Amino acid sequence: MSSTMTSLRLTLPVLLALGLSACASLSPEQAAEPVQRQSRDWLGSDLPLQRTDDQRAAARARTDALLARPLDAQGAVQLALLNHRGLQASLYGLGMADAERVQTLLWPNPVLSLGRLVRGDEREIERGLEFNLLSLLGRGARQDAAAQALAREQARVAQQLLDVASQARRSWVQAVAAQERLRQARTVLDSASAGAELALRMRQAGNVSALRLARERAVLAEAQLALEQAELQATGDREALIRAIGLWGDDVATLTLPERLPDVPTDFRAADDLERQAVAQRLDIQAAKRDSEQLAAQLGLTRRTGRINVLELGLQRNSSNEEPTQRGVELSVELPLFDWGQARVAGAREAYGQSLERTAQVAIDARSEVRVARARAETAWRIARRHHDEVLPLARQVSDETLLRYNGMLVGVMDLLADARAQARAVAAALDARRDYWLAESMLSQSLLGPVRDGATAASPTPTAAASEAAGAAAH
Repeated sequence: MSSTMTSLRLTLPVLLALGLSACASLSPEQAAEPVQRQSRDWLGSDLPLQRTDDQRAAARARTDALLARPLDAQGAVQLALLNHRGLQASLYGLGMADAERVQTLLWPNPVLSLGRLVRGDEREIERGLEFNLLSLLGRGARQDAAAQALAREQARVAQQLLDVASQARRSWVQAVAAQERLRQARTVLDSASAGAELALRMRQAGNVSALRLARERAVLAEAQLALEQAELQATGDREALIRAIGLWGDDVATLTLPERLPDVPTDFRAADDLERQAVAQRLDIQAAKRDSEQLAAQLGLTRRTGRINVLELGLQRNSSNEEPTQRGVELSVELPLFDWGQARVAGAREAYGQSLERTAQVAIDARSEVRVARARAETAWRIARRHHDEVLPLARQVSDETLLRYNGMLVGVMDLLADARAQARAVAAALDARRDYWLAESMLSQSLLGPVRDGATAASPTPTAAASEAAGAAAH
C-alpha cells in the first residue's frame, strides 16, 4: 500500500505542474493583440480592452476628450471603437477561443480506478491508471486546428472592426453633409421669402402679373417644404451617427460637428495595384485561406486516426491479503473489422477540395468588388471636381454678370432673384457631389480590407435636393 501512495505522491505534483504551466499561457490580451494592431495600422485608431474599472475609466476619458471639440471623421471612428459593445463582446470571444487553444495544449487526464473486493476473509484491492493513447496521437493536429480556429475568429472580429469603423465614417459624412444642406435650405428659404414679399408689393403696385406672383409664392412654398425635409434629414442622419459611435445619455447633447465636409482632393488616389493590395490583405480572403488550412489539419488528423477510434493504455496493480501483489499493463484497441475509416477520410478530403474552390471564388469576387468601388469613387471624384472647378465658378460668373446688368437697369429684380436661386441650386448640387465622393472613397477604402457588408452605394439625391430642383423648375 505504501508503494501505491508514493506513486500517487509523485504523479500528482507532475500533473499539477503541467496544469499550472498550461494555465499560465492563458492570455486574453494576447489573443486580442492582432486585432488591436490591425485597428492601429488600418484605421489609425485604438481598440482598447475594457475589462477593468481602470480600462473603462480610460475609455471614458478619451470619449470626453473627443466630444470636447467638433468631431471629425477620425474622431468618429475612434468613438465607435471605444463605445461599441458588440466589439467588446467579440474581444471576450477571442479570449474564449484562446482558452480552447490552450485546452489542446494540455495532456489528456489519466483515469484512476480503485476497487475493493471481499470474499470471505480475503480482501482484494484493485488499482488502475489508464491513458488515452489516441488522444496523444492526435494532440498535435488538434493544436493546429485550434490555432487555426483562433486565427479565424480573429479575422472575423477584424471584419467586424472594419464594418463598425466604416459605418461610423459614412454616418459622419452623411451627418455633416445633411447639416450643410440644412443651412443651404435656410438660405434658399430666406431668398424665396424675400422674392415672394417683393412680388406681392410689386403686384399691389401693378408692376407684375398675377402669374408672376403665383410663381414666387410657389417657390416660397417649395422652399418651406425643402427646409422641413432638410431638418428631418439632418435629424435622422445625426441620430444614425449617434448610434454608429455608441453615444447615449448626456453625450448626445454634447456632440458637435464641423461646419462642412473636407474639400475634394485635387488628384485621385493612385490605382495601379489596388487589386493586388486587396488580395494580399482582405479579411474574407484570409479567412477562406484559414478555413482551408484548418481543414487540411483536420484531414491529417482523420488520416492518422481514421482506422482506430479507441486506443488506451492501462497500468494495473492488484493486491490481496492472501495472494502476492499483481502488477501489469493493459492495452485496449478497437478492431477495425467493419469500419476502416475510409468514409471519414474521403469526407475530409472532399471538404478540403470544396474549401479550396471557395477560396478561389472569394478572391475573384474581391477583385471585382474593388474594381467596382474604384470606378464609383473615381466617377464621384470627377463629378465633385467638375462642380468645384467649372460649375460653381460659372454660376458665380453668371451671377456677377446679372448683377452688373441689374445695376445698369438692363434686367429686373425678378431676373436677379431667379439667378440667385439658380446659384443656390448649383451650390446644393456641389454639396451633394462632395458628400458622394467621400462616401465612395470610404467604400473603396473598406473594399481593400474586406467586403462592404451593408451593400451601401454612393448616395442618391436627397429629398432636399429634389425639392430644390422642383423649386427651381417652378421659377421658370
